[in-house]
Amino acid sequence: MTNLILPFIIGYIIGSIPMALIVGKVFYKTDIRKHGSGNLGGTNAGRVLGKKVGAIVITLDVLKAVIPVLLMQFLVGYDEAIVIGLAVAIGHCYPIFAKFKGGKAVATSFGYVGAITVTNFLHFGLLLLLPLLILYLVVKTTKYVSLGSMTSFLTAMVLSYFIQPNIVLSISFTFLWIFIVFRHWPNVKKLLNGTESKVTW
Repeated sequence: MTNLILPFIIGYIIGSIPMALIVGKVFYKTDIRKHGSGNLGGTNAGRVLGKKVGAIVITLDVLKAVIPVLLMQFLVGYDEAIVIGLAVAIGHCYPIFAKFKGGKAVATSFGYVGAITVTNFLHFGLLLLLPLLILYLVVKTTKYVSLGSMTSFLTAMVLSYFIQPNIVLSISFTFLWIFIVFRHWPNVKKLLNGTESKVTW
């Protein structure tokens, strides 16, 4: 257990790097926490600063998980890679560098899924590419990013129990899905009462 503490700390620190805040302040002199939903994620960055910035922030948030998970997986071990991936997602939501107010863990979670399954083509396809397709279809048809995010990761979580043997990995996906729903709880309430914002970019 003690050998997992350092990966968790490293992952949390990496996840705490607020990419949306950095991009907004450095290149646009804008603190996106003061605009839109106030969220430090790609969706809000796109709403506030345009779709190009949104895409850049999402890519950077994905890489925050992909790089450390891959390095940990190939250089140290699989369990450590799972831990560092979870920690990155937590750090992204509660960043120590941004007063513990961050994003909603969707991009970093999918970065983690892609990195942890990259060595198995079947798992990579079903646990990452299929949920991403569902994310696209749900957002395309409903314009609700929150609904697409929760639905797509639910797909990855459920499939993980049937197509791969590592129960720890499936439990980590379950935790992340619950975490994503928790972070989207205000959006869930808005979806239920019909006041959720639709994405236009």
